[in-house]
Amino acid sequence: MPQRHPTLVFFPLLLFFLSLSSTSNAHNITRILAKYPQYSTFNSYLTKTHLAAEINRRLTITVLVVDNAAMSTLLAKGYSVYTIRNKLHQLSKGTTLSPSLFQASGTATGTAGYVNITNLKAGKVGFGVEDNDGHLNSHFVKSIKEIPYNISVLQISQILTSAEAEAPTAAPSELNLTTILSKQGCKAFADLLKATGADTTFQTNIEAGLTVFCPTDGVIKGFMPRYKNLTAPKKTSLLLYHGIPVYESIQMLKDNNGVVNTLATDHANKYDFTVQTDGEDLTLETKVVTAKVLGTLIDQEPLAVYKLNKVLLPKELFKPTVADSPKEADDPDAESDDQTADDDSGARGVDSGRLAVVLLSMCMGILLM
Repeated sequence: MPQRHPTLVFFPLLLFFLSLSSTSNAHNITRILAKYPQYSTFNSYLTKTHLAAEINRRLTITVLVVDNAAMSTLLAKGYSVYTIRNKLHQLSKGTTLSPSLFQASGTATGTAGYVNITNLKAGKVGFGVEDNDGHLNSHFVKSIKEIPYNISVLQISQILTSAEAEAPTAAPSELNLTTILSKQGCKAFADLLKATGADTTFQTNIEAGLTVFCPTDGVIKGFMPRYKNLTAPKKTSLLLYHGIPVYESIQMLKDNNGVVNTLATDHANKYDFTVQTDGEDLTLETKVVTAKVLGTLIDQEPLAVYKLNKVLLPKELFKPTVADSPKEADDPDAESDDQTADDDSGARGVDSGRLAVVLLSMCMGILLM
């Protein structure tokens, strides 16, 4: 009778943090596997399914790999790339009864995304998914790479099968961005996308991964006087500035603070902004305005859409400010207010300078007396 062990002595003790406070650059799964041609197909699909980035951002993880022959068996079944993604999700992480990335994605129901690891007779170790009636259809072959407390890459004999992972998965082409926006409080932004033709750029980027930040209808209404003064190309650039050409969940955004490029980014103009975590709040900072993420419209990889309390104003189109004003992006007169503030500051600067000269003169007079 096979016996399940809480830990396996020859496996490192691995902890799976579903909520990470920081990320690690200590491992890169595609670089690790690139040294082994027998895993080239598996490695290729890690990139195609965007799982490589998910694996790399985990602080501690075990990746279960299959060779090209085992991948050929999977590909021969004609699964879509999205179904293959679900199956490869199950090949990441495991100690005894352990959650896989499939479980962490939220796609799996119940314990369907858990992996059983069982110590068999003669020193063999079997692997199987929890919803497979206890069948261990794969076994440990060898260790490929281990970085203590960081990543372990192990070869197993075949893909872990799961009825739920093999279930048909909706393709990104079925996700209509403007429809999603219109139904959830961002109709005004969706209408602007369609009016400029920018919706086509957003829609074609979904399959490769897309994150969208949409100002709410009230915010767009307040911003329209300034928007109407922009030329057609500038309107398009402004709208494209609200999209990142990569999928980013809320947790990924919080874990990866820093400068990001947008759909408007090109070689001549950066059109970037900074993602910043402030306690529980997530903000997007340009040189002109700081916007706050209010909530999530959809988070269904490869598409994520979030609501904003302000329009993102790129420095390429609007005057940079030293400090964010509460009226920015909502008030069409915000820019003139900034100018007034600059003038007042300048006047105060002159008065302060004159006062300093007077005081210095008095001090000099005292010293000479």
